[in-house]
Amino acid sequence: MGSFCMPVLVFASREKMWYTCRQYILEEACMRFRPCIDIHNGKVKQIVGGSLKDEENHAETNFTSERRAGYFAEMYQRDGLSGGHVILLNPPASEYYGETLKQAEEALAAYPGGLQAGGGIRADNAEKFLDMGASHVIVTSYVFQEGRIRWENLEKLKRAVGKERIVVDLSCRKKDGDYYIVTDRWQKFTEVKLNRELLCEIGGYCDEFLVHGVDVEGKAGGVDERLARILGGCGNKNVTYAGGIGNMDDLRRFQEITGGRVDFTIGSALDIFGGKLPYNMIKCYT
Repeated sequence: MGSFCMPVLVFASREKMWYTCRQYILEEACMRFRPCIDIHNGKVKQIVGGSLKDEENHAETNFTSERRAGYFAEMYQRDGLSGGHVILLNPPASEYYGETLKQAEEALAAYPGGLQAGGGIRADNAEKFLDMGASHVIVTSYVFQEGRIRWENLEKLKRAVGKERIVVDLSCRKKDGDYYIVTDRWQKFTEVKLNRELLCEIGGYCDEFLVHGVDVEGKAGGVDERLARILGGCGNKNVTYAGGIGNMDDLRRFQEITGGRVDFTIGSALDIFGGKLPYNMIKCYT
């Protein structure tokens, strides 16, 4: 039996309103809010997922913060939010990579053991990110190369840091009616379909899955419901979904579809990132 805080809206006047949390008990599972810190061109940003391109370090940006990544990490620690992710959205060859990495280091140092790190993770550098303070490393492109799964790379990573420190990112986009894993900052389609069989196969190499619904990521236009259903049936492995949650109706619908068995990330829709959804309400899902 698990628990989570269901936000309850309380109106105090016509001009102001406050959100409070009321504790509820779920018989099956407890979905949690997993916060994020996305870093692009040396800044904490929220971007439209499908717009990211390595060429000229381009991305369609919803929000750019003037605050450092460490600020958000400290806030998440203060609010008891663990298991979030820090993502480096520039490749190592980018002129901005050094500043992006510096921001990530600040965040991991500010909240040691509380955040996962992703972006360019390989077997030969994964331990470095753990030493910086990451609880887990998040991997995609190292595992999915030339359009297929590189099982030998999964084995190398598992030997390097242990499966309990690995999150496999299965972020995907639709093509011909199916979901395909995408790599290299969501720019390249692989030949690998996301389905329950894949989740079972890869599950022996990792502790968790992270899945961005790239087609809806950063748009706050609603959950990819078919994808959410697939993830809701993946069994005992921890899964975090990101993409399209823009309001409380979306979040309730997501909980209904997944049965509360899948954790969630919200970025652009949060007021701390320029959106309208109150962070102080969402943080209650712990």
